[in-house]
Amino acid sequence: MTANDAGITADPHSANYPTHYVSNQPPPRVDINEYLLNIPLQEHLMNFGGVSAGATAALEATGAVVGSAKVQDDARLAHKNPPILHTHSKYGQRIDEVEYHPSYHRVLGQAIAAGAHTSAWEQPGKGASALRAAQFMLFAQVEPGHACPISMSHAAVESIGLAPELAGEWLPRLYSRNYSPGLSADKPGALFGMAMTEKQGGSDVRANTTRAVPAADHFLLTGHKWFCSAPMSDAFLVLAQDDSGLGCFLVPRVLSGGERNPFLIQRLKDKLGNRSNASSEVEFANTVGWRIGDPGRGVRAIMGMVGRTRLDCILGSAAGMRQSVAEATWHARYRRAFGARLVDQPAMSNVLADLALESEAATAVSMRLSRAFDDDAGPSERAFRRLATAVTKYWVCKRGPNHAYEAMECLGGNGYIEDFPLAMRYREQPVMAIWEGTGNVIALDVLRAMATDPESVEAFLAEVRLASGNHRIFDDFIARLMEQLAPVRQSPQDFAGQARTVVERMALALQASLLLRAAPPAVSDAFVVSRLGPDRSFNYGNLPPSSDLTGILARA
Repeated sequence: MTANDAGITADPHSANYPTHYVSNQPPPRVDINEYLLNIPLQEHLMNFGGVSAGATAALEATGAVVGSAKVQDDARLAHKNPPILHTHSKYGQRIDEVEYHPSYHRVLGQAIAAGAHTSAWEQPGKGASALRAAQFMLFAQVEPGHACPISMSHAAVESIGLAPELAGEWLPRLYSRNYSPGLSADKPGALFGMAMTEKQGGSDVRANTTRAVPAADHFLLTGHKWFCSAPMSDAFLVLAQDDSGLGCFLVPRVLSGGERNPFLIQRLKDKLGNRSNASSEVEFANTVGWRIGDPGRGVRAIMGMVGRTRLDCILGSAAGMRQSVAEATWHARYRRAFGARLVDQPAMSNVLADLALESEAATAVSMRLSRAFDDDAGPSERAFRRLATAVTKYWVCKRGPNHAYEAMECLGGNGYIEDFPLAMRYREQPVMAIWEGTGNVIALDVLRAMATDPESVEAFLAEVRLASGNHRIFDDFIARLMEQLAPVRQSPQDFAGQARTVVERMALALQASLLLRAAPPAVSDAFVVSRLGPDRSFNYGNLPPSSDLTGILARA
């Protein structure tokens, strides 16, 4: 039989040329429903988020949207075509505008239409925060850059509520599901950002030098902010010094008469990741702002916003873990090597199951924390979230980068190529551990909470103890944790050097408690033994022989 008889062409430009035939590659992971495929998210929404089974139709719709080839291509294009700063018009006028690729606007508009920004405020009630969190996670799973303005807009609502007149003007626009790019005073919808960090201070915002001078019914701000993300947002919460101390001020991009508020974008940051989202340096020059909260209490006024953006850092990390697991398991189920599918080979199945465990634990704690932010949260829930948000932000966000790397390695060389999404994800995950407080800042905040808010420790430990008696290793771990916490609670300031160790153990205790109470034994047993047991290892792929890898991967 000749080559032509076998249907093989001699034309090297033909798809039938021998070297052009493609086999043993997975099909594109497109046109799927990301919500319906995410079993842990579906279950923990109801286990911990306070969401009823009949309230998820909108999430199913979003799952189809973000799983579509169109939105996945928009995510790729948004990162391939990063924002461009235009400080001046072609005629020389100062305009300070950032141009985004149309794909970024499409994703952002769909997320707003789905209520991923402020739906929990617009339609409050039991489960509202978890429903909003799930929307946020589904969109952030595919395109993380747009999640920054989405998160800041959600988080700004609490702080804006401290100024009733401003709230009456801005909250209806924040609740709107209408998105239109560009700057205008009469847009029906609005997005918010914040500007705290300065060159000389970083996390030490009390070292800020930006000044606010009273003028009629407003203030005029002068200063330079070292980090200001999403500078095309419609308004910002800004920290500045006035005669009363450090204050919080609402600064719009466009004033009510239509004129531009001085908001001089000096440059865009050249970031490792988060490329689709513009982060900038901004200069204020007699920029108009209105006070939020009490004079001299700017940190307190903006901390509500910081607390909720910290939660969204957790959600964003969990969303990234889900993308990593989904892409890695998809590849392994279709790719064959050494006579078997990758997913069926013990070494690979151990790695994949370990990645899936980490992802499910992050999802479960995300839903539990979200429930604590609902408007019906009582004193104990508010105390729980005060400490648990910081504890979880430290650990889940710390676990994100290495999780992304291990998932990328599961794809081999393809994982390292920009045509696949895990290269982007690997660059993306570190920022969640940096934004809204680096590891040391967060760990020290946990110690500070122990000193100033002892009720938060009791609420945290009460939550953890709900799983007592379910697993011997867990019970032993909690007993040791209680011994370790006893001197820390007496004098937290003496344990700064051990803060990370303390927070790590608290975070693992909370995750294990949640999984023991709600996840199948295949998941909870493997997590407890591998994370809390005497032979624990935080490299992926070291699950003990007792682990039910098949049961874990069935949920991935």
